[in-house]
Amino acid sequence: MEKLIDDCRLFIVGAGPGDPELITMKAHNILKRAEVILYDNLCNKELLEIAPESCEMIYVGKQPYRNCTPQEKINDLIVEYAQKYKVVVRLKGGDPFIFGRGFEELLFAESQGIRAKYIPGISSMQGSGFADIPLTHRGISESLWIITGTKKDGSLSKDLKCAMNSSATVVIYMGMKKLAEISATYLESGMGAVPAAIIQHVSLPHQKQVICEVQDLQKAALKEGLSNPAIIVIGDVVKARELFYQYNQVKMVS
Repeated sequence: MEKLIDDCRLFIVGAGPGDPELITMKAHNILKRAEVILYDNLCNKELLEIAPESCEMIYVGKQPYRNCTPQEKINDLIVEYAQKYKVVVRLKGGDPFIFGRGFEELLFAESQGIRAKYIPGISSMQGSGFADIPLTHRGISESLWIITGTKKDGSLSKDLKCAMNSSATVVIYMGMKKLAEISATYLESGMGAVPAAIIQHVSLPHQKQVICEVQDLQKAALKEGLSNPAIIVIGDVVKARELFYQYNQVKMVS
């Protein structure tokens, strides 16, 4: 650990999907040594309690579709504090390298002569298991597509059309404002009946989810009052438990 800290000033740390017990030991140990923490909106505030009392906590949250801390400001803070302190933690929800702009911040820091280290976190998609939805399952899904629902220009990723033409599970991040468009894309290909799920506040006590057909995503979200932060899972894995029992019942009968 001392060697890790001696070599670096900035630690880009994954805070996991929400439950504070889901961070890694390495992340926990770095937080115990933190002098400054720049933390996001989706980070569980309980994680801040791991740090020493002397640690400076700075909120740099980005709430979807609301006012947020500009990336340029976050970059300036990274440089400012990394020049003053030995252990600066950039704490980001989920995994920083999965639609978290963590790699951008690492590259920026190193372009300024600041050594940076990535510490992974459990991504929200991995929390689908808390809703009894595996991302892959033998005989149902052998691969996985992870897609952003909102690109830099605000559009839905064109990769969705490629993904839906495979047998893969499709996981969409930042797609709650694109539910109607996602459904329409599947409907246009005659795939409106594919199982889908929306999972909000993954791994937390107030987690909510809904299972529906992909054509009904928007209607289901409105009915259940689901909003960000949430992930969308599309594919037969959504009903893997049901399919498993059906398969075993057939085996018993035969």
